[in-house]
Amino acid sequence: MQQKVTAKIGANEISIETGKNRQARRWRSYRYVRRHHCVVSAVSALAIKEGQDYFPLTVDYREKAAAAGKFPGGYFKREGRPAEKETLTSRMIDRPLRPLFPKGYFYDTQIISILLSADGPNDPDILAMNGASAALSISDIPFAGPIGAVRVGRVNGEFVANPTHDERSQSDLDLFTLALKTMSS
Repeated sequence: MQQKVTAKIGANEISIETGKNRQARRWRSYRYVRRHHCVVSAVSALAIKEGQDYFPLTVDYREKAAAAGKFPGGYFKREGRPAEKETLTSRMIDRPLRPLFPKGYFYDTQIISILLSADGPNDPDILAMNGASAALSISDIPFAGPIGAVRVGRVNGEFVANPTHDERSQSDLDLFTLALKTMSS
């Protein structure tokens, strides 16, 4: 079943689309959220590895070079390790989500965000964080969320929600903020 939710944040409209994917049959849960061409999936294993006493959460954010119209060529035909921005965005997603999993939850869990197509003026990092929270919230993975993220800038004395790259260069404020709404049992 596919569903789509749309909300207006500042001057921009954000829509989150969900659907079923048959690829991950060996996982406990597989959900993905898609906005334009940014795909976020959340999966959790069926069983805990023997002797495991920690929570193995993997958060991976990747921007494909083709998303910006660049194609690897020459000696390097493939994309290599994550860029600094990709690593920092992965950490921005991981840090607020990790404490929202229950204590003693030791199932292998992965949150994968892949940017397949960029629109240019907007930064997809906030979208990836909101998509990760939405993917976890609609899955059967135990998660005490959702969270919401927004970047706030101030251009000419006025606050702007999720400013574009041009607006951020003119802004005297670049604030990243989170909101948490815990679900009651």
